Amino acid sequence: MRDYTRTCLPILLIVFSLFSKAHAQGYRIEATVKGMRDSSFVIGHYNRNASQFVPKDTARADANGKMVFEGKTPLPGGLYMILFPGNQKMVELIYSGKETNFSLEVDTTDLNTSMKVTGSKENELFYNYRKELASGSKEIEALSKQATPEAQARLKTIQEGFGTYRKKLLADNAGSFTAQLLKMSADPEIPQAPKLANGKTDSTWVFNYYKAHYWDAFDFSDPRIVNTPFIEPKMERYFKNLVVQVPDSIIKDADLMVKKVSANKDLKSWTVFYITNQYENPKTVGTEAVWVYMANKYYLSGEMGVAEDVKKRVGEKVATMKDLLVNKTFPPLTLTDPTGKKVSVQAIDANYTVLFFFAPTCGHCKEASPLLKAFYDKNKAEGIKVMAISTEHNIEEWKTFVKTYHLEELLNGFDALNQIDFNRKFDVVTTPTIYILDKNKKIIARKMPVEQIEDFLNYYKNKMARKL
Repeated sequence: MRDYTRTCLPILLIVFSLFSKAHAQGYRIEATVKGMRDSSFVIGHYNRNASQFVPKDTARADANGKMVFEGKTPLPGGLYMILFPGNQKMVELIYSGKETNFSLEVDTTDLNTSMKVTGSKENELFYNYRKELASGSKEIEALSKQATPEAQARLKTIQEGFGTYRKKLLADNAGSFTAQLLKMSADPEIPQAPKLANGKTDSTWVFNYYKAHYWDAFDFSDPRIVNTPFIEPKMERYFKNLVVQVPDSIIKDADLMVKKVSANKDLKSWTVFYITNQYENPKTVGTEAVWVYMANKYYLSGEMGVAEDVKKRVGEKVATMKDLLVNKTFPPLTLTDPTGKKVSVQAIDANYTVLFFFAPTCGHCKEASPLLKAFYDKNKAEGIKVMAISTEHNIEEWKTFVKTYHLEELLNGFDALNQIDFNRKFDVVTTPTIYILDKNKKIIARKMPVEQIEDFLNYYKNKMARKL
C-alpha cells in the first residue's frame, strides 16, 4: 500500500510555509533623494488629520541620497510621508498594504514633478495625478489675475480639461486606494439643482444633497482611512457647518455618524470621543446637552468600555450638568448678602437675571468686574438684575472685592455657612462663570463671557419678540 502520509506531508509543509510567508510579509521601500546625503529620514503615516504624524521607521541616506526602509512586520495602509532632516520638507507616498516592495526617486529641486516610482502602481497613479495638477496650476494662477474674456475662456478650458482627466482616472482605477483617497479629499459633486417657481436655484435642495452625500467617498470599514489627514477636518466641517447647532439636531447626526463608523472599532471610539469633547464646553449656547447625551449613551452605558475611574468622573459630571442645561430651571440657591440677610436666586424679581460666580482672588474676575458693572449700569432700567456670588469663603476678601469694584448696587451673595460645593452643584469649574436666567429663572445661557452678555440678551429679546 502506498504511504500517503509521506507523500502529503511535504506538500502540506510547502503550503504552510507559503501561508506563513504571506502573513509574515514585511515591507521594503527604497528611496533616493537627490541633493541629500548622509542624513537620517523618518517614514510614517498621518493619523486622522494633517498635524498628527505616526513614525514607523527610520533610515539613513548614503552619499548618493539612497536609503532603505525595511522591516519584517507589516505596515498598516495609509497615506505616508518621508520626513527630511529638520522636518522642513517631506514627500508623500501611498502605502496600500498590498504593494510592500517598491522604490522611488526624487530630486529636492522639485519634489512633486521629479518623482519616479518603480514597483508601485498606486504611487505611479498618485504622482501622475499630482503632475497633471501641477502642470496647469501656474497658468491658472496667471489667468485668474486677468479679467479679459480670452483669459476667462482659457481658464475654463483648463479647468474642464482637468475635470475630465480626473473623472477618467477615478473611473479607470476605481478599485485603487489612490482613487479612494482622491475622492475623500474632495467635496461631493452636486448635480444640476432644480429651479424654484421664481426661476432661482433651489439652495435648500443643494444643501440637503451635499449633506446627504458628504461621506459617500469614505469606506469606514477600511482601517487604512484612519491613517490619512482627511477624517478629522471633514468631521469638524460636518458638525460645524452642516448640522444645525441645537441639541436635537446634533444628537441625531451624532448617532448617525457613530453608526456609520461602527464597523471600525478604533474609529468608532475616536468618533464618540471627538463629538463628546466638542460639546463639553461648546462655543454655541445651549449645546452642552449633547455632551450629557453622549456621556449617558456611550460612556455610562458601558458601550465604550472605559475604565471605572473614568466612568465615575463622567457620571459625576453628568449628575452636575443635567440640571444646569439651557431650558432647565436654575436649581435653588440661597446665600447671605453683605448685611447678613438671606438672598435667594429664585426670589429675584427681574425680567432677566445674570449670575456672576467669581472668586475674590481670581485675576480674570478682577478684569471682568468693571465690564459687569458697566453692563449693569447701562441695562438696569430694562428690568435686568445681576447677582455676584463669591465661590470662596473669606468674608473680608469678599467684602473688599465688592467695594473695590463698586458692586454694592448689585445683589451680592456669600456662602456664610461654607456648605456649598460650587463646582459640583453649579458646574463652576473656573471663574468667572456666568449664567443668564429669564423671568421664570429658566436658564437661557450658561458659561457666557462677560463681554457677550449684552449682545446675547439683545439677540434673545429680538428672538422672543419674533415669536409673539
